[in-house]
Amino acid sequence: MSYDYDLLVIGGGAAGLTAAGMGANFGAKTMMVEADKLGGDCTWTGCVPSKTLLHAAKLAQNAREAGKFGLEISSNVNFSAVMEHVRAKREEVYREADDPDIYRDMGIDIEFGRARFVDAHTVNIQGDGASRDVSSRYFVIATGSRATVPPIPGLAEVSYLTNETLFEATEQPETLAVVGAGPIGIEMAQAFQRLGTQVTVFDMLPRILSNDDKELAGMLKERLQREGIDFRLSASVNKISETRSGTVQIAADIEGESANWSGEALLVATGRAANHQNLNLKDAGVDFTKKGITVDDRCRTSQKHIYAAGDVTGRYQFTHMSEHMAKVAVTNALLKVPMKIDSGHVPWSTYTDPELAHVGATEQQLKENGSSFETYRFPYDKIDRALTEDATDGLIKVFAKKWNGKILGTTIFGKQAGDLIGEYALAMRNGVTLRNIADTIHPYPTFGLGVRRAADQWYVKNQSEWQVKLIKKIFGYRGSTPDLSDKDRIL
Repeated sequence: MSYDYDLLVIGGGAAGLTAAGMGANFGAKTMMVEADKLGGDCTWTGCVPSKTLLHAAKLAQNAREAGKFGLEISSNVNFSAVMEHVRAKREEVYREADDPDIYRDMGIDIEFGRARFVDAHTVNIQGDGASRDVSSRYFVIATGSRATVPPIPGLAEVSYLTNETLFEATEQPETLAVVGAGPIGIEMAQAFQRLGTQVTVFDMLPRILSNDDKELAGMLKERLQREGIDFRLSASVNKISETRSGTVQIAADIEGESANWSGEALLVATGRAANHQNLNLKDAGVDFTKKGITVDDRCRTSQKHIYAAGDVTGRYQFTHMSEHMAKVAVTNALLKVPMKIDSGHVPWSTYTDPELAHVGATEQQLKENGSSFETYRFPYDKIDRALTEDATDGLIKVFAKKWNGKILGTTIFGKQAGDLIGEYALAMRNGVTLRNIADTIHPYPTFGLGVRRAADQWYVKNQSEWQVKLIKKIFGYRGSTPDLSDKDRIL
């Protein structure tokens, strides 16, 4: 049967752009359909604007703290100008990486509109008042996700922000409540607090960043509290209302006691939901749940020629995983190479200051699975570069096999943790052990040297008194035998 295209990609975000680019690169006649603007959530309402805002907030904080370095710098914040800079940076990224002409030059046909399946090999595209049917041999669905809004009584009648509207703000609120202590909520809480807004964070759980290491997430919470953020955890938000003057009011219960908050603005950051409701998946024979489109480890749906990648699958909500899944999907579809999602080495990072990053199994997962492992710890206050930059808040924790140093998981709280975690991801994927890392030269003075020094602890913990005595006896050494009784010593 003849089709209009070899590959049709629905969605022009991180996954869609990667899938379409690979399709064209493999010589497939490719179309990409996007309902709004290329770049998706990452460029317009997620990674790019949030990290730009965090950077501006960090500069403001640096100015406030400059005095301890012998510097005097004004820390006045022009919020409107900051947000204009955020929006300008989005446009810059769009021009450099997401402009449709970039992809047209690759040979990709770009269609703006909404795609809806007619049957398993055909979609109807509606846009600009026109409608047409397009067929394709293969499909990759990459329609992303959207912010979810919890069913809190009164919330629907209140003016509130999500990540999809936050970056359009022009006036700075004096007070801000953030509902949700996940990555989005925590990052934006710190950004606004540093820019001069008094922030209060509500969450139903007793801790922040529930998917991260409990100890290190607790260290981050303490840091954020020192910066002035008010946390109200284990909180059940019962009602949200808004006065005629625009004041937002929150009524909650915290461990059985009433807690009320009133202020100027509200940010709802309670998670994401997959965008698949308007695709008419049933007529294509594609299975899905409320969580997202069901895919196997090759990103294939219940239809062998239809694949899905990124947030729409409900599996991961990271830009880097969207790109990875798109590569897996297109490789399987077009090249017939049996590539699978690398689910064992998924890194993530929360880009607060300091950052909190992780890869592999968590300590809790290892304990629940009954795995045999040792924890190797190295604090930032023993990293010389951290001392020179007054960035000693931090800790590296590596979970590894005691006998051979095989890395099972790593979590890092500290400056540049998001960059450092990549070395562990590379090591784990390629079987590089702590011994290998410890024996690899790292430049001094860098934060990366902390990775090597954390690996050195594998040698430290495997050293025993009998080994030292044997060495002394064989070579006739006359020094004293070191005290190795403290198993938690750090060298």
